[in-house]
Amino acid sequence: MRRYPRDMTGYGAMPPAANWPNGARIAVQIVLNYEEGGENCVLHGDPASEAFLSEITGAEPWPGQRHWNMESLYEYGARAGFWRVHRLLKDVPVTVFGVASALARAPEQVAAMKEAGWEIASHGLKWVEHRDMPADEERAQIGEAIRLHTEVTGTPPRGWYTGRCSANTVELVSEKGGFAYIADSYADDLPYWVRVGEKDQLIVPYTMDCNDMRFAIQAGFATGADFETMLKDAFDTLYEEGRAGAPKMLSIGLHCRLIGRPSRAAALQRALAHFRSHDGVWFATRLQIAEHWARTHPPVARVRPSDMDRDTFVSEFGGVFEHSPWIAEAAHALELGPTHDTAAGVHAALARIFRSAPEDARLGVLTAHPDLAGKLAQARRLTTESTAEQASVGLDCLTDAERATFTELNDAYTARFGFPFIIAVRDNSKASIMDAFRRRISNDRRTELAEACRQVERIAELRLKDRFAA
Repeated sequence: MRRYPRDMTGYGAMPPAANWPNGARIAVQIVLNYEEGGENCVLHGDPASEAFLSEITGAEPWPGQRHWNMESLYEYGARAGFWRVHRLLKDVPVTVFGVASALARAPEQVAAMKEAGWEIASHGLKWVEHRDMPADEERAQIGEAIRLHTEVTGTPPRGWYTGRCSANTVELVSEKGGFAYIADSYADDLPYWVRVGEKDQLIVPYTMDCNDMRFAIQAGFATGADFETMLKDAFDTLYEEGRAGAPKMLSIGLHCRLIGRPSRAAALQRALAHFRSHDGVWFATRLQIAEHWARTHPPVARVRPSDMDRDTFVSEFGGVFEHSPWIAEAAHALELGPTHDTAAGVHAALARIFRSAPEDARLGVLTAHPDLAGKLAQARRLTTESTAEQASVGLDCLTDAERATFTELNDAYTARFGFPFIIAVRDNSKASIMDAFRRRISNDRRTELAEACRQVERIAELRLKDRFAA
């Protein structure tokens, strides 16, 4: 039994209706990362200077030394960049991802954030890398970040984003509890729930594309116009999706020391004007979005096949392929995970086993299927699924002439191929089934075996869709 924890399916082709307030076609969510004073620095007890997201191309950490140029670039964000961005956005709902130790060194900025009514979420204790941090150490830092954040801002954070996180971050933050959302994900355009231990945790995903961090990486933005184009294109695409009935969330990431430069701030101002020129735009904090989602789309208990033990899995899905529980038994041992917890996911696992089985095993599945309108149906000895399927097109109430025709065709087909005629009756009518019967009986055996196997898989797919819908 192998389990793969990543969910590669998500909402699939049919995302839920966001139902943004007042029928908005798009939710625009702007994040201002406040990291200045929380970055790697020997003054902060770190072993080396910062080397990430600055104007210094190819920066490397200086072990045991202060990096004066790096420090001053971060200081620009606090001293000048923050205030320029604040002037642009003070009347817009904004979420601040605030590094707790940086907020503690920014009393004027924190006061301005609060006066503007901005949400101040936690960006961790320090703006450092967490990937190699032991879980106990990261857990302690999360606790200290919450304590310091509450002390500095007056209220505990309701949202969390580490950024440079570890594989343990989401679990540790959720374990700590009290968070309306966690943002350490880039996996969707809508919020979504994840199961962490015994609780459901809401994820409000963040962004790397509509993010001014790309001014500070090699494959990034060269001019403000690049950023402006990225924001406008993202907005226009999502706005049209919202107009078509599938509203989403546009997430935008800003940094005081990057977008706060005059060479770039004008691009943000132009993008904002573009957003405001449209009707049906909901500017919101991440907390507002999280609270809306929790009200509108609360977590729902659902079947999770990847969590089932073998006996439960076989009991639930062993009859999907007619009288062939061995398929479910083998499928349970595959690399299943959250992405298989849907009708399509379970079908994919079962179909893999069926397709890779030897021909005699597949023939066993075919011969386990009853004749259409045959003796078993007349004796009411079909499975519940087969009974419902045949009844759905009226095969349970044939005229004497129709029954005689089906019997004749069944006998001729089985004599020719060695297995019964199989068709997904719910995709057909009585007439189209009869037409297919007459057409397919002239196939060669190889062609017809392949067609019968395809029909078996389709029957299984329809049965699974019914089961999951229920």
